[in-house]
Amino acid sequence: MNQNTPEPQQNRRDALKMLGAGSTAGLLGLLGSTARAEARHTQAHYTQPAYAKGMAPVKIKSVKAIVTAPQGSNLIVVKVETTEPGLYGLGCATFTQRAFAVVTAIDTYLNEFCVGKDVDNIEDMWHSTYVSSYWRNGPVLNNALSGLDEALWDIKGKRAGMPVYQLLGGKARFAIPCYTHANGNTPEAVADDVQRIMDRGFKYIRIQQGGYGAVGATEQKPDFKSAGFGGATDNYMNERAYLKSVPKLFETVRKRCGDDIELLHDIHERVQPMDAINMIKALEAYRPFFIEDPFSPENMGWFRQLRQSTTVPIAMGELFNNVNEFRDPMANQWFDYIRCHVSQIGGITPAMKVARLGEWFNIKTAWHGPGDVSPVGHAAHAHVDLAVWNFGIQEAVSFNEKTQAIFKGCPTMKDGYMSVNEVPGLGVDIDEKEAAKYPITSKSNWQVRKFDGTSIRP
Repeated sequence: MNQNTPEPQQNRRDALKMLGAGSTAGLLGLLGSTARAEARHTQAHYTQPAYAKGMAPVKIKSVKAIVTAPQGSNLIVVKVETTEPGLYGLGCATFTQRAFAVVTAIDTYLNEFCVGKDVDNIEDMWHSTYVSSYWRNGPVLNNALSGLDEALWDIKGKRAGMPVYQLLGGKARFAIPCYTHANGNTPEAVADDVQRIMDRGFKYIRIQQGGYGAVGATEQKPDFKSAGFGGATDNYMNERAYLKSVPKLFETVRKRCGDDIELLHDIHERVQPMDAINMIKALEAYRPFFIEDPFSPENMGWFRQLRQSTTVPIAMGELFNNVNEFRDPMANQWFDYIRCHVSQIGGITPAMKVARLGEWFNIKTAWHGPGDVSPVGHAAHAHVDLAVWNFGIQEAVSFNEKTQAIFKGCPTMKDGYMSVNEVPGLGVDIDEKEAAKYPITSKSNWQVRKFDGTSIRP
């Protein structure tokens, strides 16, 4: 046999290999055609969900200030309009004592700086705006920046279809416990007021006799008034009388109202540091929830001694401006509650960073929420309060009918709790025509003096 002639068995194996290869190719071709057909069929019937589509870029069209004073205090709101028709955001920029300066910063400088920028880049907008004037911070520039920042968060919530607190992590509590203010010219009158407030459902009450520093608790005419020194409306504070009155006030309210109610008090930085330390030590037996602002920002070095002298919880920070002022005191755990005025430090963006820092050091939030914060600003507080774990307490709000006619969707109070308007964004809108009925003024100075006329720092 010729050696080059294949064996029959080998021929059969080669034939089967060829047949198998051909069949596999044919099968793959058939499967490929089927897969392509199925893909075309699936694509024809697939609808991309809204969350997967993304959002088109939106730019800032204009930034302007809206001013109003329906309850007497000057209120400033920033309105950021966008290139998307009908989409705008609101933020609080209220610095009631120097309102016109803030309006100029917004309308003249902030608008020019922001137009054309992307509304979504809040972090970049905050930092670039913060350094855009080279010299940083201060109450005028920080409030203007706060208005922009809060308005951008408002827009982001509207774009996402969520309340702002959802963007910050969702609710950590169902509503926001608040404290409100009891006052009177005698300890007994304050105790009566506390009982009335308790009947309204409040569990936390700040007690003051005659207002801050008991300036309204005496009819004594100070020497500086007799000498014609100072202004006609300047208040007088008797520091010794005040320091003696506060322990008696706490004792009276505790005896009348019981141990369950949480009591707060604000020194408002108006006495000397050593006097504040001694007075706070005298309050330990009455278990204050916190004592607020014992020292002025110029006297922060005294906190170390205060901490060594008493276990009474302390709240601090209402007069802080720069976002670095509270870093070291918080890291050293010199106080228990951070008491920032949120628009004063620049809005929601820095407030969240302050709150997160506090969580590491067991320091809770207690944002400053007086009457000279707009409903937009109170809503910003509330959205942060709902979202952060280390929330402590919030100052209650009260809006008159004029304010509620201007600001639709104001935060609401019930049984001592604050709640927000559950709609996308911050939840507050503004009627600009109604706001214009209540123009702001430049009369906003607040002065307190000793008996000889020496100015007392708040």
